Amino acid sequence: MTEDWEHGGFGLYIHWPFCQAKCPYCDFNSHVVAQIDQKAWEKAYLSEIARIGEETRGRVLRSVFFGGGTPSLMDPDVVASVLEAVRRTWPIANNLEVTLEANPTSVEAGRFAGYRDAGVNRVSMGIQALNDADLKRLGRLHSVAEAMTAFDVARGIFDRVSFDLIYARQGQSLEDWRSELQQALDFAVDHLSLYQLTIEDGTAFGDLYARGRLRDLPEDDLTADMYLLTQDMCTAAGMAGYEISNHARCGAESVHNMIYWRYGDYAGIGPGAHGRLTLAGQRYAIETPLAPMEWLSQVRRTGRGEGVREALDLATQRSELLLMGLRLFRGVDLSRLELKGDESLFNKISYLTEIDMVSFDHDRLTLTQAGRPILNAILRELLPDH
Repeated sequence: MTEDWEHGGFGLYIHWPFCQAKCPYCDFNSHVVAQIDQKAWEKAYLSEIARIGEETRGRVLRSVFFGGGTPSLMDPDVVASVLEAVRRTWPIANNLEVTLEANPTSVEAGRFAGYRDAGVNRVSMGIQALNDADLKRLGRLHSVAEAMTAFDVARGIFDRVSFDLIYARQGQSLEDWRSELQQALDFAVDHLSLYQLTIEDGTAFGDLYARGRLRDLPEDDLTADMYLLTQDMCTAAGMAGYEISNHARCGAESVHNMIYWRYGDYAGIGPGAHGRLTLAGQRYAIETPLAPMEWLSQVRRTGRGEGVREALDLATQRSELLLMGLRLFRGVDLSRLELKGDESLFNKISYLTEIDMVSFDHDRLTLTQAGRPILNAILRELLPDH
């Protein structure tokens, strides 16, 4: 029988936790350190690949994603060694996607040929803004000119190049965003990730906001207008949205992120990496220690870089399927999980359908155009504990 995870496929995430500087909006598990023993990290990654490979023997691997942190600080030789181990460990899909996140500085751009030779075939660049004043405010170390240079280098080396922008920034008007987005669409290759600036607890921006010192953030109505404008402009440019924050030309969607959103299985390697693995018919949530040196030390001592492995009950799987699947414009197929008799959920879906927030047809639940900007509110209605 086909296991449920096969609807999404199987991927591998590798977390590189180091950055040159910590951005004030970032709540990812990233750290700034003076020195990195790259050989020690390579050895730990290879150990974890071998261990997880034993548990998932025979699965076809569809994607590898080097995330961070700033993976473009990794030595290309380390990336090559990791990908060689990956190919020895799992059968590889013919169209295996290997993505590496990169910051667009000239130093890192010089590494791109090495990453390509190692087996990377997709780069995702954190450009974030297209004016220097906002880049500085966001704590980025590159200028617009450096970003464009790095982007041109990447485009000449890789078949697939994506980049990220943040909107709803301080002092940004709707016309400001229209102009910047048009500039991005003019040189985008096949994929754009466009995120609204969110203020997270525990970040430098979060601390400033709590003290009332983060001024000129757009009001909710303006951010909603920016979102709608984004959908219209990207669709007109042939890069329609396929997920709440992601846009691509047909066939250029992120394979790795689609595994998450379609609720497939994925292994997470590195400090703070998460995984979802179905083993012997039971789906598990897997976490790793957050602190980089704690994770590295644990792998050395025990040969096992996990912190928590928790069996997920059916109710939790239902919730996760909705949380991830509703981000996709195609929505989620509820027939994948047993929902017969769950009158409460179907009553909520019926209500949301009546007010044109969702559409429910042949077991597929999708957000409507009106519902997409308020995904979190809809999830709170469907999942009271969310």
